[in-house]
Amino acid sequence: MAKHKNVLPGFNLSLGYTLLYLSLIVLIPLSAAFIKTTELSFNEFWAVVSAPRVVASYKLTFGASFLGALLNAVFGLLTAWVLVRYTFPGKKIIDALVDLPFALPTAVAGIALTAVYSTNGWIGHWLEQYGIKVAFTPLGVIIALTFIGLPFVVRTVQPVLQDLEAETEEAAASLGANRWQTFSKVIMPTLWPALLTGFALAFARAIGEYGSVIFIAGNVPFVSEITPLIIITKLEQYEYAEATAVAVVMLVISFLLLFSINGMQWWFSRRGTSSH
Repeated sequence: MAKHKNVLPGFNLSLGYTLLYLSLIVLIPLSAAFIKTTELSFNEFWAVVSAPRVVASYKLTFGASFLGALLNAVFGLLTAWVLVRYTFPGKKIIDALVDLPFALPTAVAGIALTAVYSTNGWIGHWLEQYGIKVAFTPLGVIIALTFIGLPFVVRTVQPVLQDLEAETEEAAASLGANRWQTFSKVIMPTLWPALLTGFALAFARAIGEYGSVIFIAGNVPFVSEITPLIIITKLEQYEYAEATAVAVVMLVISFLLLFSINGMQWWFSRRGTSSH
């Protein structure tokens, strides 16, 4: 069998530049974090990463990131559906607003969310009457992480919905499928890989978020203190090895979670391909 040749040459050179770029930007900095951590003995490392205050920050960071990404998976899908399937006045403005968390500086987003959801803010004032406090609580962290993660889901699902023609849904309805059957059997199998990708991107973005969270979180130890703030605090105290130790734990947990999500995405893609 003749070997397939690309029309445009330069694979070896392009691959070399790709590996060099990834090494300089990703692999070497991450390796430096692991190397810096080796300055600690295993007992010292374990004492740092398993301290009660650090563990509490893990629970808040990963838990709030997961909930924020989950909310974005639901409402991001709904937003993408409305933008693709319907025509209405102001559609282009709403479509542009979806990208606002990308363009808005995270510190500005944090200040704005704090002003809106504080006890004397526009929304927080009304929620306070029902005993719901948002600012300076874990709920505020979830809202901030949901805010910054929304574009990832919408922009990942939107192109797939645009390629999914409405005639497919009409064909399913003409064959006797009700709305739920059309959604679950026709639409969702196609959307699952893109939706999982958007969820993974929103989740990964939320884990490392700092600027938009520190203002609305209040940074109360054991209550609303996120892990990135723990790392920043240790760096400010010149505890570099301790800071990298916490960062390495976050890196490993994040990699395992994202690897699992990507595995699910691959499984859904393969399942959808085999069903066709």
